[in-house]
Amino acid sequence: MELDLWDNARLLIDGELVDAAGGRRFENVNPATEEVLGKVPDATAADTDRAIAAARRCFDETEWSRDHAFRSHCLRQLRDALLSRSEDLRKITVAEVGCPIRMTYGPAVDDPIRWLGDYADFLDGYEWRADLGSKEVMGTPTQRYVYREPVGVVGAITPWNMPNDLNLKKMGWALAAGCTVVLKAAPTTSWCANFLGEIIAAATDIPAGAVNILTAEDSAIGEQITTDPRVDLVSFTGSTGVGKRILEVCAPQVKRAQLELGGKSAAIVLPDTPGLVPIAGALASSVCNHAGQGCAILSRLLVPKSELDAVIDATREAMLKVQYGDPMNPENMMGPLNSAIQRERVEAHVQRAVSDGAQLIVGGHRPKHLEKGYFFEPTAFVADENHAIAQDEVFGPVQSIIGYDDEADAIRIANNSRYGLSGAVMGPDVEHAIEVAQQIRTGTLSVCGGLYYNWDAPFGGYKESGIGREHSVLGFEEHLETKTIAVPAG
Repeated sequence: MELDLWDNARLLIDGELVDAAGGRRFENVNPATEEVLGKVPDATAADTDRAIAAARRCFDETEWSRDHAFRSHCLRQLRDALLSRSEDLRKITVAEVGCPIRMTYGPAVDDPIRWLGDYADFLDGYEWRADLGSKEVMGTPTQRYVYREPVGVVGAITPWNMPNDLNLKKMGWALAAGCTVVLKAAPTTSWCANFLGEIIAAATDIPAGAVNILTAEDSAIGEQITTDPRVDLVSFTGSTGVGKRILEVCAPQVKRAQLELGGKSAAIVLPDTPGLVPIAGALASSVCNHAGQGCAILSRLLVPKSELDAVIDATREAMLKVQYGDPMNPENMMGPLNSAIQRERVEAHVQRAVSDGAQLIVGGHRPKHLEKGYFFEPTAFVADENHAIAQDEVFGPVQSIIGYDDEADAIRIANNSRYGLSGAVMGPDVEHAIEVAQQIRTGTLSVCGGLYYNWDAPFGGYKESGIGREHSVLGFEEHLETKTIAVPAG
């Protein structure tokens, strides 16, 4: 499939691939070349209303929410259809996201496709009814049961940094639970969503209305989904500011919101860690993965003050070795930032850091050797823990190195953040590193190099990093209501 065929991209509404009302479209730009790839359907308020109505009707009037075996079948169909077209999706993803192709063989494409089968397996074994046993309640012998039922229509709003992972896991878990979905994709990564709609319509038995996929340039479409009373749950991944707005508009309806928001995660390298300096340098440069465009990126590096000078040298050396450029080159660790706007935001963070007195040790500019594309150099500062660069989410390849006095000071600094999404602890002893990790107020942590991100492990944050969890039984049950039924015993 050639990318120019994506001038035929369509919305998925009520089981049909359709143009946006009035034929509205907007341009899709390759962030590595700044060239226009093609056009994207630009959904209107009328399109959104139709999509929500279809999702509501499918949930209320069909067997979708009650037929667990059929939903498992559909999830496996979708997995198999996407696997058969994964090379097409890989090409689209690199072109419009700008992520390095090496990432697509893991979390950017392949993993979330495979996980659809895991969701189906999980669904096959889930107990929808629990027997609480009999008990005399107010003098009446009573048998009690707890039933789990799908919450209803889910409005899923996804960002641009990892569109396939986020589109598929939000949609996949919701469908497994028996919900119906209205998915609104980020404007700059719309084709990944349009592609998903094409696959659902052409290659699965997912019924009309169970999944509706909208692409739109106007953020008002997301607000329309959030405020519509026919939507029972809003599942959002993105900035903390937008997450707060979603809570604000959901509150009058007492509507559920599942929010996975920003992060400013700290990596602590404990004293006496074997290979402390090279490990710290590697952790510092890890912020360059996907150009730092990840909510759980380790963007604060905490090291003993006694090792700070050596870590600065190791960081500079590691950053200068990071290969970046054309995201189709499998040797490149880093591609461009996703848009001109995002690069301008990163530049503003860097300029403020310099003004605040943070010490720039490497990078900090647009690379001179890449005239086209939204690239930014691997960048690192030595910062005070309260500098804006060490407190604000940059979402770019920018590291903040902070020295600490002792272990207690490191824990305090790590917790000195309004965020609490992720983190890491490296140390000479795993058990002690776990003890340190348990004192960090975050939802996920890597200890001594362990990796947590998988479909069966809860993912989410403390504080301003969000509400609720994705993945695992906890993420699944975010999409369920609980009903208690009592009958006479005996």
